[in-house]
Amino acid sequence: MAELQNVPTKDRTGTAQPETTRGGVFFTPRVDIYETENELTLFAELPGVKPEDVDLRYENGELLLHGRVRPRSANQNLLLQEYDEGDFYRVFTIHESIDSGKITAEAKNGVLVVHLPKAEAVKPRQINVRGA
Repeated sequence: MAELQNVPTKDRTGTAQPETTRGGVFFTPRVDIYETENELTLFAELPGVKPEDVDLRYENGELLLHGRVRPRSANQNLLLQEYDEGDFYRVFTIHESIDSGKITAEAKNGVLVVHLPKAEAVKPRQINVRGA
């Protein structure tokens, strides 16, 4: 039987701080990545980002994620503001064991799900043993 162990989680006591080095305000989205025999699945939080405003690219062994947040209406009478405006940006280095031609993604309710299928050569396979 496989041993179960707890996966450490990041300290989430602080709020995400914006980064301003790219000529605008960018936030680093929080992600979870799961691995199965066939693929890696990445879940990224992108609140306020519509699917058509996600720019997801694979270039030079990297997966680039850029989510654009559209500005809110300035005509509203703001009573409390805890949600900062800014885009999301993150880059992941992708190992060569991922079949980059088969990467797919979907976004729903502020969560981007990216499927990174493993190349056939690295997937485990059962080898049949015959009797002599």
